[in-house]
Amino acid sequence: MSIQFYDTPSRAKRAFEPLIPGLVRMYSCGPTVWDFSHIGNFRCFLFYDVLKRYLRYRGFRVEHVMNLTDVDDRIVQQVNDKRATLEAYVKTFIDGFFVDIDALQIVRADHYPRATQHIPEMIELISRLIDNGVAYEREGSVYFAISRFPGYGDFAHLDVTGMRAGARVDTDKYDKDDVRDFVLWKAWIETDGELAWDSPWGRGRPGWHLECSCMSMKYLGETFDIHTGGVDLVFPHHQNEIAQSEGATGKQFARFWMHNEFINIDGVGMSKSLGNNLRLRDIRAGDDAAQRHDDITGFRYFVVTNHYRTTLNFSREALDGATNARQRLNKLYARLVTLGTDGNDLDGSNWAQQVDAARVAFVEAMDDDLNAPRAMASVFGVAAAVERALSATSLSQASAALVAAFLAEVDAVLGILDEAGTTADIVIYNPELPEALDQMLHERQRARDLKQWARSDELRDTLAEAGVAVIDTPEGPTWTWTGSTSS
Repeated sequence: MSIQFYDTPSRAKRAFEPLIPGLVRMYSCGPTVWDFSHIGNFRCFLFYDVLKRYLRYRGFRVEHVMNLTDVDDRIVQQVNDKRATLEAYVKTFIDGFFVDIDALQIVRADHYPRATQHIPEMIELISRLIDNGVAYEREGSVYFAISRFPGYGDFAHLDVTGMRAGARVDTDKYDKDDVRDFVLWKAWIETDGELAWDSPWGRGRPGWHLECSCMSMKYLGETFDIHTGGVDLVFPHHQNEIAQSEGATGKQFARFWMHNEFINIDGVGMSKSLGNNLRLRDIRAGDDAAQRHDDITGFRYFVVTNHYRTTLNFSREALDGATNARQRLNKLYARLVTLGTDGNDLDGSNWAQQVDAARVAFVEAMDDDLNAPRAMASVFGVAAAVERALSATSLSQASAALVAAFLAEVDAVLGILDEAGTTADIVIYNPELPEALDQMLHERQRARDLKQWARSDELRDTLAEAGVAVIDTPEGPTWTWTGSTSS
């Protein structure tokens, strides 16, 4: 089996293999902290979470970076209108973001870099772009010249030559050579107040697109494996990220681009002007702690059990339906782990076989571009059969433990149960290693113990050709299928 992900620029599913065997480096566009995040934002964040959890479940290590945009036009305006400091203003919303993701049981990223803490790196990146001839300065601002980057528009499938003057590449109002060019560094203007930093081009602040390029490459390298975001970021944000990153390095920026679809409210797209920009904290408002818990966990279930590339329609009815389905699985799991009577499997069911079949079906579905609805079909198939067996008191403790362990694996990926364990204890799924390859793995470890490095490297290469990536850790070697073989 190999993992297939839908790659936005390719408009097709592609077999996924990380650049470094066994290690996935992933960057996700995070919140702009000018307000509390809304449920559309959290659809993105939950998609990132399931993707990361599943990669870990399949045996990969994942290094995950999510940025916090703590300076942009809206933040500048709010800080000045409220006569606040930048730090005091954004702290409320940064703290609120972490409260919300913890409530949703989202596994935290390894790094949450803030834009304002990486100004020197941004200035350095702009200087590289100027030196490479793809950026220019005008009256203290610096712009990326899209006409000097031949591949501009390929990612978003745009006909750049046919783009009309004023097309939405950037919304800044500063002087530039071509209206299609986008800003890298904005010169200070009076309405910016105190929010400006020194640069070789004068006081100013970075452009929004530049921030993600700078911080992703600082923490993950100039080429990394997966870049994620909502579909609304394909253009111009991600197209501009690619242009400025590859314009500076000459290297491929991200190898896979994965985007989640929108979430509507009662059939209508979210919009601040319509007053339906529902924040996560609005869902869990109220004094009833149990109801708040059910609503927030129900929202998670609603999002993660649908396909990330399907537009969702959020409503109270949808939330209640998701809550009920989640509670059904929780009740079943609780019964399985507390089954007190060591009975017999009276109906003759081979539960080990059923669970193995469900596990294979779950993995095959998730390998197919995180097809969560199909994966959940395998879960509920086993759940329904076990519920019937429990009603007939025909389930042994051993069989109950098998099913409970499978549900815990599902929870490690989707995070939908209350008591199956912590996200720190991510279950790792690996099919059984064939005997010949298993012996080769042990022979390689013996070679390492004897410091026979040439032999160790030879065996590692042979295993890699067979589709087995070996990862050396302080606790010993681990392995995962890469999905590719030499045959």
